[in-house]
Amino acid sequence: MFLQSVSLWNLAFYALMVFMATLGLWDVFFGFEENKCSMSYMFEYPEYQKIELPKKLAKRYPAYELYLYGEGSYAEEHKILPLTGIPVLFLPGNAGSYKQVRSIGSIALRKAEDIDFKYHFDFFSVNFNEELVALYGGSLQKQTKFVHECIKTILKLYKGQEFAPKSVAIIGHSMGGLVARALLTLKNFKQDLINLLITQATPHVAPVMPLDRFITDFYMTVNNYWILNARHINLTTLSVAGGFRDYQVRSGLTFLPKLSHHTSALSVVSSAVPKTWVSTDHLSIVWCKQLQLTTVRAFFDLIDVDTKQITQNPKKKLSVLNHHFIRHPAKHFEENPAIISDLTGTSMWVPVKVSKWTYVAYNENNISVVFANIEMVARKNNFFVSKRTVWIRVYWIRLIGPCFIRTFSDSRQGIDLSWKAELLPTIKSLTLRLQDYPSLSHLVVYVPSIHGSKFVVDCEFFKKETRSIQLPVTHLFSFGLSSRKVILNTSGLFYNIELLNFGQIYQAFKINVVSKCSGVKEEITSIYKLHIPWSYEDSLTIAQVPSSTEISLKLHIAQPENDSHVALLKMYTSSDCQYEVTVKTSFSQILGQVVRFHGGALPAYVTSSILLAYGGQLYSLFSTGHCLEYATMLDKEAKPYKVDPLVIMIKFLLGYKWFKELWDVLLLPELDAIVLTSQSMCFPLVSLILFLFGTCTAYWGGLLSSTSVRLLSSLWLALKRPSELPKDIKMISADLPFLTIVLIIVSWTTCGAFAILLTYLYYVFKIVHLQASLTTYKNSQTVNPKHSRRSEKKSNHHKDSTVHYLRLSANDAEDSLRMHSTVINLLTWIVLLSMPSLIYWLKNLRYYFKLNPDPCKPLAFILIPTVAILGNTHTVSIKSSKLLKATSQFPLPLAVGVIAFGSAHLYRVPCFIFIPLLLHALCNFM
Repeated sequence: MFLQSVSLWNLAFYALMVFMATLGLWDVFFGFEENKCSMSYMFEYPEYQKIELPKKLAKRYPAYELYLYGEGSYAEEHKILPLTGIPVLFLPGNAGSYKQVRSIGSIALRKAEDIDFKYHFDFFSVNFNEELVALYGGSLQKQTKFVHECIKTILKLYKGQEFAPKSVAIIGHSMGGLVARALLTLKNFKQDLINLLITQATPHVAPVMPLDRFITDFYMTVNNYWILNARHINLTTLSVAGGFRDYQVRSGLTFLPKLSHHTSALSVVSSAVPKTWVSTDHLSIVWCKQLQLTTVRAFFDLIDVDTKQITQNPKKKLSVLNHHFIRHPAKHFEENPAIISDLTGTSMWVPVKVSKWTYVAYNENNISVVFANIEMVARKNNFFVSKRTVWIRVYWIRLIGPCFIRTFSDSRQGIDLSWKAELLPTIKSLTLRLQDYPSLSHLVVYVPSIHGSKFVVDCEFFKKETRSIQLPVTHLFSFGLSSRKVILNTSGLFYNIELLNFGQIYQAFKINVVSKCSGVKEEITSIYKLHIPWSYEDSLTIAQVPSSTEISLKLHIAQPENDSHVALLKMYTSSDCQYEVTVKTSFSQILGQVVRFHGGALPAYVTSSILLAYGGQLYSLFSTGHCLEYATMLDKEAKPYKVDPLVIMIKFLLGYKWFKELWDVLLLPELDAIVLTSQSMCFPLVSLILFLFGTCTAYWGGLLSSTSVRLLSSLWLALKRPSELPKDIKMISADLPFLTIVLIIVSWTTCGAFAILLTYLYYVFKIVHLQASLTTYKNSQTVNPKHSRRSEKKSNHHKDSTVHYLRLSANDAEDSLRMHSTVINLLTWIVLLSMPSLIYWLKNLRYYFKLNPDPCKPLAFILIPTVAILGNTHTVSIKSSKLLKATSQFPLPLAVGVIAFGSAHLYRVPCFIFIPLLLHALCNFM
């Protein structure tokens, strides 16, 4: 019945939408690199010592606990307090466990053992009872206050010690990082209690799914405080994102706001972190060995040797974090490195005669290789006198030990350039502009003892413009049918491919690098680094040449309007190979970006489509006396031109002062489209794409609900005696007031979402019963058609002869089922959007019988009687209502409103659904 009401053309369209949505979902959930994180293991059995909290505190927060992590002898020693180390507090995120601290805690313990416990860290962890704070925001403030009490409790454990700490470092995973930032908003909180904040995969900008107003209010409070008080916040903060592997929290949400007067904040994607270079998913970011090693190294470099605690110097903190998380020169951190260095030990002189050369060593002892005649070669090739910028690039490949590069103005002393080098996965690279070193005469590379392993140094002079090649990306709507490419014929070691016209999050491309090598007898590695200059989201690809390598090109952060930088593909190549770089649009990845950035708004678009179909059904009932099929009305009424132009027009008018003032006078909330624009998330045609996806979802959802009702009715008929159509229609049955009162009491005393679910199940039961009655009637009509026709005539005659006593005919029952099927689809979305608070309540039922605060309680109070009446409502009882025409016109503006105000605030969607349902119920009485 449902499929018969849809043309083959529309069915093909809905199937196409499913295919496109599947492509986008596949890119989000599977279109990324494999997990390259190494697992971190404990060398001894992990133990979690529960820290005893004050009785009042434990009574106030019965579900929360504080633990101290330890292993082996360390755990045994610290069972007897007080402590002597440096306190670090770990805050788990949504549904996170306090035991997630074990990875970084174990690595820090091994590092302390390596230095004979000269310094060591004490890792504490908070047990939030694995609360679902990403789904329900009512407990975020409670968690924040508990963490404040934990910090004070932790510091008391060090009282009386010689180097007692006055503050703690905090590592927050997911929502735990937001809770840590929220500490500063507490009235009695002293900012000095936190000396460092590191967040991992924390959505700082906005909630992933704004499912209740408590989450959005909490975000607004935290972010507004940090923005308004940025000048007074001196807390050094590092935010680490997981990259494209983390499909739960997209990396764009983790970037802290860049404020000109707040320079103590860094945001970086794990794929850009030196010595890590991998993307992590939402959970592996807490146990990824590469990333945790980097974090622990940074912690130990942050220690002040005088206080034996984390330094209070903000400049040093930022320098250490930059050293380990942004650009690593492959040297241990030094706060004040020496610029001038002496040449000591054995030297080997290598005369340089050409502009490009290679040195290979297998030495067993430490040696300094001096490349002489640098100045002569440069002048011979007119590099110093050239009007163009000339660079020298040096690569060296090593296995063991540090490497140093020095330029010398005399034979024994020179400038140490090793701090300007950059560490890459298999090489260390240094680029110098010769004009900056006019007295350069020698280049010295310190080669450590590598026990016979191969050590290679590659050097070359080059003019910058010869290695910078522009490659415009293909158009968004080329759909991968066209491509652009460049061929690198020269035998250089480095190329900068400038990716022109690339800077928006809706752009996505595939870059294919094909390398062809001649005369290569051993394995050669090339490195391709995608560098995004406006954010730290670089990614590296290592390729064994000759080969064909595919690189995904898409962004986490859009290019700011005032930023003129160009995204680069930095290629560290082999001089024996020729490279061909091709770029083409990836349609599947574009759809993936739509899903990644806007998938959370889909419920609003689905609801908008259903509301349009609902309004069409009500109008058809008013104009013709009959209700058309849901699928037919969805095809007829769910058109994007009914919604999008109005939203665009409102957004345009809000740019005028007079309209904005009128908007504020009416106390209307901010338009969601403006919120998305402020976050650089506006795609061309994105609203159209989402509307089509929403209509498709509404169609297949309607098919699923209709099929489910028919199956349940068949099951009902199999288990119960066949029922008949109601002989009379009663809007308010004898048990309806009692049932309504019971459900309202349930909502008041337990959870509003639970009462909504019970109300929904009652409504479904009523519709299943009606479907079973209609099926029974049709079966009886097939068996005895004459008797059925007489009954139908009698029913129609009775219906015409009285107004107050209505009898339901088969046609009226079918019309009612069509209307009820649409109402079920609307109610289903109300139930789905209220599910998070219900799940949270069920999970914490042993601690709290009543959910407080309850985001669904106000809605439940009004929805329960409304749905109870709708369950007894039939089309025959409302088709003559004076309110029906006005009711049929309401869904259209509400369909616009749900897009305008609900796409970025999903908790508002049920309000837009409820209004037409209430009017529909009132039609029974007016």
